[in-house]
Amino acid sequence: MPESESREMYLKSVFEIADGEEPVAVSLLAKRMGVSPVSAAEMVKRLEAGKLIIHTPYKGVVLTDTGRHRALIVVRRQRLWGRFLADNLDIPWSQVYDISCRLEHATDAVVTEALAVFLKNPTICPHGHPIPDANGNIEIPPAFPLNEISCEVEVEIIRIDQPELVLCEYLEERGLLPGTMLKIVDEAPYNGPFTVEIAGKEIALGREISGRILVHPIE
Repeated sequence: MPESESREMYLKSVFEIADGEEPVAVSLLAKRMGVSPVSAAEMVKRLEAGKLIIHTPYKGVVLTDTGRHRALIVVRRQRLWGRFLADNLDIPWSQVYDISCRLEHATDAVVTEALAVFLKNPTICPHGHPIPDANGNIEIPPAFPLNEISCEVEVEIIRIDQPELVLCEYLEERGLLPGTMLKIVDEAPYNGPFTVEIAGKEIALGREISGRILVHPIE
């Protein structure tokens, strides 16, 4: 993988893991990137030398203003491609993120903005995340992990956190997509799974998966 592409993926991953707010542990970043902690630590040093991140030992890394801007440029490309794949090529929802991640590195600014115009400047990607504007500005609407919601509270799925293929295939098979209404009807003891009701049907969801489904209570 070219160095520039690898740097883009690291910066984007730091932003996505914590929406650009909280420090991201190097071990978590390594897991997300599918590399060893040693490899991740080496890249962190290079990114810090380039003033793209700040690494605080025992806490993690955060993006500098420059690093955040670079990350959001990549995020914009990926989410616009996601919108194009889902809306114009009928690519299955579960596959959109992985494919658009491959396209993001081969897209320059001219193509990105032409794509935005073609799509009529969408603001939300297929997985419910806001699309940064051409200047790298982004507003992230509040949403809460499903596993923090009380039983019998009706909620709407707003977005899916870190929507990689295996997770999205699981959710797509069960109809758990952004815009879906549901509620938790039971919580198993001893940190067991939740039972959610969707369209009159009950589905069991583990706590880790529930934590990746970001929702908002319906007023």
